[in-house]
Amino acid sequence: MGFSCGIVGLPNVGKSTLFNALTATAAAEAANYPFCTIEPNVGRVAVPDERLEVAARLAKSAKIIPTQLEFVDIAGLVRGAARGEGLGNQFLGHIREVDAIAHVLRCFPEGNVVHVEGSVDPVRDAETVETELMLADLESLERRISSMTKRARGGDREANAQLDLAETVLAAVRDGRPARTLAVTPGLRKQIGTLQLLSAKPVLYIANVDESSAASGNDQSAWVADYAAERGARSVVISAAIEAELAQLDQVDEKREFLATLGLEEAGLARVIRAGYTLLELITFFTVGPKEAHAWTLERGTKAPQAAGRIHTDFEQGFIRAETIAYQDFVSFGGEQGAKEAGRMRLEGAEYAVQDGDIMHFRFNL
Repeated sequence: MGFSCGIVGLPNVGKSTLFNALTATAAAEAANYPFCTIEPNVGRVAVPDERLEVAARLAKSAKIIPTQLEFVDIAGLVRGAARGEGLGNQFLGHIREVDAIAHVLRCFPEGNVVHVEGSVDPVRDAETVETELMLADLESLERRISSMTKRARGGDREANAQLDLAETVLAAVRDGRPARTLAVTPGLRKQIGTLQLLSAKPVLYIANVDESSAASGNDQSAWVADYAAERGARSVVISAAIEAELAQLDQVDEKREFLATLGLEEAGLARVIRAGYTLLELITFFTVGPKEAHAWTLERGTKAPQAAGRIHTDFEQGFIRAETIAYQDFVSFGGEQGAKEAGRMRLEGAEYAVQDGDIMHFRFNL
């Protein structure tokens, strides 16, 4: 699994259309009325990675297994969602379960598709959803702090430490600053994660434009880019309508030709994944052999034993060493044997931090 990304936004901004296109399914109904998505739809897509195909070709692998990205299509939020308006808290709960938020913002003309706010303004829409997430966090933090305070007074040291952090986050959220924007150490960032705050989730803003603006964007997508940059977030321009058409094409050559006619070099999925991996600081390593070439996703900085554990828990428990070849060396020397003969295969120990593109075989003893 790569990571789980919840697609959120106001009603009728193109969430379900994008979800259907990205997962190449019609699991989520795309209709011109609010709340057409009643339960969150989940779709998994293979992460495109040319390196996996090249490595498989060099190793003459019989099977290719890419890593996967999970999209969760979450119903549209409206003003007052934190107080139960629309379909409210039930969907805020679904957001808590994902690793990151893909916030779809409408950047195309009204046409025949109604907008819940009556006009198209992506920055206003972004602030509306952000406000609802912070209001939900305020309620959650106030409840937690009340409980922590009682435990801290009873001499609970852990509760006392948690209380300081919770109060710091609460002050920021009350001031209109999402929890993700707090400047804290990596250790404190992990502790904030245990609070399960909606506004702590990393956000990727997706500017959904019309077909004519897919290649270069438009004024509204530029507003989104500026809005994201000011908040230390990332943004991607995509046309859900184009992605929907692209999903209907079966042949790779057909897809490339279709994209070329629109001035696009790649599908929106690739841009979303690349931005998402950067957002969550994810990397990919590979296991390659005659039977299969397999891609695996890790958080940057993960050590070799934990990488082995992604394949099987026994590999982590009995970890001895990792035979490691950098992807570029694997390619330059024609595969594993050539890299070994050139002295480019390394034996890495338990403290080795896996690098993006590493091709690895694990030695272990149960």
